Amino acid sequence: MSSVKYVPADSYNGSPVVPTGNPMIDGVGPAAWNEARRDEPDVTYDGRPKLVPMRMDAAFSIAKGDPDPRGLPVVAADKVVAGKVVDVWVNRSEPQVSFYEVQLSGSERRVLLPSGYVQWPNFGLWGNDRLLVKSITSAQFANVPGTAREDRITLLEEDRISAYYAGGHLYATSSRSQPLI
Repeated sequence: MSSVKYVPADSYNGSPVVPTGNPMIDGVGPAAWNEARRDEPDVTYDGRPKLVPMRMDAAFSIAKGDPDPRGLPVVAADKVVAGKVVDVWVNRSEPQVSFYEVQLSGSERRVLLPSGYVQWPNFGLWGNDRLLVKSITSAQFANVPGTAREDRITLLEEDRISAYYAGGHLYATSSRSQPLI
C-alpha cells in the first residue's frame, strides 16, 4: 500500500502531481523516496550494519586535531537553533561522516541530519561554531522521520530522512514553492 499522498494538478493525462497534506512527508517531488527500498540496514562485507553512531563502534573516532561537531548548535533555515549535535554516524565501509545525530531543543527526541545538508562555516577553526541547515526550519525538525532503532538505520529510513530534507528546499516555506520572476 502506497503512503504517497497526492492529487493531479489538472485533469489531463501527464499532469503534475501536488501533495495533499504535509508536502514534506507526502512523498512527492523532491520529498519523494523509494518505497521499494529494503527496510533493513545496508551491511559491510562481513554483515555488520554499515551506518552506525560512533558511540557503537570504538574503531571510529574524531582524529586528533580535527574539529569535533558534538555539542555544536544546529541552526535551521529560520536562523533558530533547532538542537545540538550529540553524535556522529559513520560509514564503516568508507571513512566519512554520513549523519549527525541532533538532540532537539526542548525535547528528548533525537533526529538524524544527513551530512550533505549541512554547512559548517567555521569548521571548528575560529570559534562561534555551528552547523547550518538551510533546507528546513527549526519547527520542521520535529517531523524528521525517525529510525526504528537507535543503533542503526535501514535503507528505507535513509531514503525517507534524506527526502524530508530535500523536500524542504521546495516546501519548507511558502515562498520557496512560488515561481521566480
